[in-house]
Amino acid sequence: MSHQYDHGRRDRIGMPEAVLCSSKTPTQISAIANELAQVGNPALFTRLSDTLVGEVDASITSAWDHDSTSGTAVLNGSLPARAGRVAVVAAGTSDMLVAAEAARTLEFSGVSAELIVDVGVAGLWRLEQRLDEIKAADVVIAVAGMDAALVSVLGGLVGSPVIAAPTSVGYGVATGGTTALNSALASCAQGVTVVNIDNGFGAACAAIRMLSMADRFAGGQP
Repeated sequence: MSHQYDHGRRDRIGMPEAVLCSSKTPTQISAIANELAQVGNPALFTRLSDTLVGEVDASITSAWDHDSTSGTAVLNGSLPARAGRVAVVAAGTSDMLVAAEAARTLEFSGVSAELIVDVGVAGLWRLEQRLDEIKAADVVIAVAGMDAALVSVLGGLVGSPVIAAPTSVGYGVATGGTTALNSALASCAQGVTVVNIDNGFGAACAAIRMLSMADRFAGGQP
């Protein structure tokens, strides 16, 4: 089976095509990776579990850079470095998978990303200690499960764009991340952007779009 790729996406929107692996078989992933390797463009594979990696063709796994924490792999290197810095702020260690996916996507795209973990509102002093670092970022991604209170707190303290990435971390009514998503959507902090549950990749892409727009205005483009 042949696959159709969007090799012009980088020129259109500033981001290359990414491959979602969780819904694909190891055979499909191997075939896609082989085809992309021949083209030579940088490619990002997401939701790539260690189990899947173990079943993918060895010639592929030896060619890509796989990161277990974020569940991602990079093929054919990363994109050139660009201006802008994003703070990926995670409420707890349990939110690390989503936060790491966001950070890895940014780094692959040439954007400097600082991962700040375990600063949830249950202990506000932890967030206060890192606040200056967070405020210095051009864009902030707030990654939080449970009640996602971190989103509103950061939205009220930081002047940079804040992107909420609610996670499925939680129990009881918070199971599955619906509570975190609704909390982020209902935030009284003005102008917070919200992506889908566990969508660290999407949060990173939203940040890249914001940085690209800032670059256009800085260059005098409409």
